[in-house]
Amino acid sequence: MSGIDVGEEPGARAAQARALALLRIRSRALAVAILPAAVAVVLFAADAQGHLAGPAWDAVRWTVLGVAVVVLLVTVLVAVSVARARPAMSPTVPVPEEGAPDLYRLVRDLADRLDVPAPSAIALTPDCDSWLEDRTHRALRKGPGASAEAADTAPVLVIGSPFLWWMRVAELRAVLAPVVAGTGPSAHPDIAAARRFVRGLDAAIADAAAPGRGPVRGAPLAFAGWVARLLLRACRDHAAEMERCVAAAASMRAQTVDYGLRIAAQEQVGLAYAGWDRLLTRVALPAWRMGRWPSRLDAGVVSALTELSRRDRLADGFALRLGERPACDLLEEPGVADEAASLLAARLFHGGPAENGPGWAPVDWQQYPDEVVDRKWRSEAARLHRVLDTLGVPRAAAADPAVPTLARVMKHLSGPGGPGEALAAGIGAAVAREEAETPGAGGTGHGGGQVQGQSQGHGGAGSGPADDPLDLWGPGPLPLFPLQPPRTGTELLADHVAAMVCCAAVDTAGAAPGLDWLDGPALLVGGERRADLATPVLSLVEDGDPDPLLSWLAEVGVRSDKPVRLV
Repeated sequence: MSGIDVGEEPGARAAQARALALLRIRSRALAVAILPAAVAVVLFAADAQGHLAGPAWDAVRWTVLGVAVVVLLVTVLVAVSVARARPAMSPTVPVPEEGAPDLYRLVRDLADRLDVPAPSAIALTPDCDSWLEDRTHRALRKGPGASAEAADTAPVLVIGSPFLWWMRVAELRAVLAPVVAGTGPSAHPDIAAARRFVRGLDAAIADAAAPGRGPVRGAPLAFAGWVARLLLRACRDHAAEMERCVAAAASMRAQTVDYGLRIAAQEQVGLAYAGWDRLLTRVALPAWRMGRWPSRLDAGVVSALTELSRRDRLADGFALRLGERPACDLLEEPGVADEAASLLAARLFHGGPAENGPGWAPVDWQQYPDEVVDRKWRSEAARLHRVLDTLGVPRAAAADPAVPTLARVMKHLSGPGGPGEALAAGIGAAVAREEAETPGAGGTGHGGGQVQGQSQGHGGAGSGPADDPLDLWGPGPLPLFPLQPPRTGTELLADHVAAMVCCAAVDTAGAAPGLDWLDGPALLVGGERRADLATPVLSLVEDGDPDPLLSWLAEVGVRSDKPVRLV
């Protein structure tokens, strides 16, 4: 199969035209580079034939020759830098064929029906997206189990792992159809060459910007990056239009496969994204900050989306789909794949370590309330009292004045000192200090690194089946995609006061820590979630008004003067 026939599809013809425009830019750059050498050859040939003689022409000839040599050396430098630079790539979890024969069979059947080459391999990404990635660069074919032959034939199909757990098999096939159709343009020689050219320029720019290079090596790379940036600026519009045309051509070709079902499946894509975002920011992020990573995030997204369907009357019919075969059944060991994708998500979005350790361990959903929620509350309550001690705030009257109580916190925040700006600043400083002292546990609030993933085959190549799926990321810091910006001191203070209230409720009123699939840590009173704590806490923290919180405590039966167990 040779891919899309440019004589049949207008989008493919337009994509090929843009690819040729990109290749013309490359040819013009090469022509400019060899122009001084060509002029030097003409001048020396004229001298050999007795033309253009005399000292002046001799000086011109040797000057042009010198310029030609310098330009050719610079051209070689830039060409080598572009050729050796590793393309940007998306971190993925490889899925070998023996681990998912049914999934490979589904994808190959799609490729046959679309009359395009089948992807060379399949990988998972902990995100709600799917795309094709080129792995033809030689640096990406290294590592145990890598197949150069497969890498040369077709791109790798990257599938969002939440899709496998939430979508049914037929829905997944419909969503993947336009993505798999993109292997046709990937096989077209002009489009493939244009993509390699653009990817090489992008990689050279990133390589030149990498820190930690000395002046001897850094200066030539910086110059090569400057040249690559000029070329990429000239290519940008053509490249963007080429990819748009490729996507349009693939979408048109995919209309012959499950077109009616694809409309309904796209609704599930939006729902999956909403549930996945809530699960990461509300449920996974508190665990990551505690040094624990939920090992079944994809299974959790099913619970989160089911809960979302239950709460949202517009999604009432979605839960009925759960009786159909889920796409994760196409994997031989879905639990293993879920765990690998969950760890990768923790590294991508939080910057956690690559392996388990004393401060970084998996946690399942049954242990989450005790191992994450209760520990989070008590750790934050302990930090709150340590900062109060630093500020010299006296302990509240109790049977034992050394024990921490909620009354101490409320008295300080509602006292003449006002809402507690010094306390908020102290907590913010303590949190920043503890995060800085925790290696590899992220939360730094910045992104970076050579990572891109774009649909229809354009973008970086995914990591191969090496020991560490992140070993080809490049030099950028982690996390690559932080979920939330740094919290303000007031936000942190409100969180810590709420944690102290929850600890007091557990210790004095029989409450219990719980898990809400959409909102994360939850306080259970009488088996029911209490979601009305935020407003009275904010009244105390921001306005110094304790009355709303006192009413809430009385309603739940919390004793603010009783000691609270901390960690």
